[in-house]
Amino acid sequence: MTAVDDRLITDAVRAFEDLEVPEGFKAELLRGDIVMMAGPDRVHNRIVLSVLDQIPRDRWERLQTQDIAIPGETSEPQPDLVVLENGSEPGPGRLIPAPAVAMLVEVVSKNSADADYGIKRSMYAAGQVPAYLIIDPFEAECLLLTEPTGTGEDADYKVGRRVRFGDPVPLDVLDVKLETHDFGTLPKFKRYHRP
Repeated sequence: MTAVDDRLITDAVRAFEDLEVPEGFKAELLRGDIVMMAGPDRVHNRIVLSVLDQIPRDRWERLQTQDIAIPGETSEPQPDLVVLENGSEPGPGRLIPAPAVAMLVEVVSKNSADADYGIKRSMYAAGQVPAYLIIDPFEAECLLLTEPTGTGEDADYKVGRRVRFGDPVPLDVLDVKLETHDFGTLPKFKRYHRP
């Protein structure tokens, strides 16, 4: 049985798989809730492209808008960037099993902040994703989370490292130093509480 087969299949999963998402929107299944949001702005997209360009494609597969299957979860998140070793998941399909992933990247938006810092942090740790990078253009900083531990809603990362835009982020899991000096910023807002 694969990680995709280990997902909890519920009515929410079936409804999500049959959902017709309007053009310009993105939908995710997060612990049984279907979450839909508008497409990202240019600052967001430019940050994702900058990260993608800095990860060597000769060793790493870099996928955007790819759904992730997390064992034991009623979740199908769609991170902004999925990084996995070339050849580690060669098959077709919409879902990449979390155990095949080396790193996930989320760029914070006003609508995704709570999920990026909260529920997704817990879900990705539960999926044993070795590195989770949260890039926050509102705070002009990155939060690199490593060493996942625990299961379910109690899962988290043991190590968190904050890096201000302008300083490199050491992505040891990829053997890359991520340059952040060209990451754009957005005006701050106070809608979320960061751990």
